[in-house]
Amino acid sequence: MPAPENTLKTALKRGMPQFGIWLTLANATVAEIAGKSGFDWCLIDGEHGPNTLQTIAAQVQALAGTPAQAVVRVPVGEDWVLKQVLDLGVQTIVVPMVHTAEQAQQVAAAVRYPGQGVRGMGAALARASDYGDIVDYVSSANEQICLFVQIESVEGVKNIDAIAATDGVDGIFVGPADLSADMGFVGDMGAPDVLAAIDHVYARTKAAGKCVGTVSFDPSDYQTQTDKGVTFLGLGGEAIVLSQGLKAVAQKAPRKP
Repeated sequence: MPAPENTLKTALKRGMPQFGIWLTLANATVAEIAGKSGFDWCLIDGEHGPNTLQTIAAQVQALAGTPAQAVVRVPVGEDWVLKQVLDLGVQTIVVPMVHTAEQAQQVAAAVRYPGQGVRGMGAALARASDYGDIVDYVSSANEQICLFVQIESVEGVKNIDAIAATDGVDGIFVGPADLSADMGFVGDMGAPDVLAAIDHVYARTKAAGKCVGTVSFDPSDYQTQTDKGVTFLGLGGEAIVLSQGLKAVAQKAPRKP
């Protein structure tokens, strides 16, 4: 039996836009609700969310019973971190702060088994292989891994051609907040220079035949992003949705003046 098909990767390779939401609350119940809400994927954020390997595992298990694909953004692109997340059965990974082709090559190798990479051979004991029941997991897993690396620095923009050309990198994800800050526009993701840099990354990524991803917290921007060729689009985060929803309910209370 081979590794299960990564349906998210299959859809992206076909050019089908896939929409998701950021999960930052480190809560399996919230993940389960999000997974049943109509998103194609839910990204468990290990970089800025208060997640541990155990909370990531719980959310991955919760999402397994929903139509949404579990995606994980790791806190850092270290081999040992990537190995542990992959062994949970996660097939789509986002790695932040990739600035050079050398970094891209390192993480691409870390998420794939020898022959294509250097991933450690421990999955027979892990959820990824259904605890040993997927007997052909090691020989088939590489093809089902989908790797996004994040461009969120001036250096990353400068090196985009080499990063996008890296074998094993399936997509480029633009982090607009950190990129704008690194360019000197802290809190101003709409600055013309920032938008020009983002458009440049999109164009070079598409020219390399790779998928383009980003996240937007402005619903009026969603169509703009897909029109620009973004096929892996985050539609905000669950913490903001929850906050806005709770405030909206509270404001409807019939309080006396």
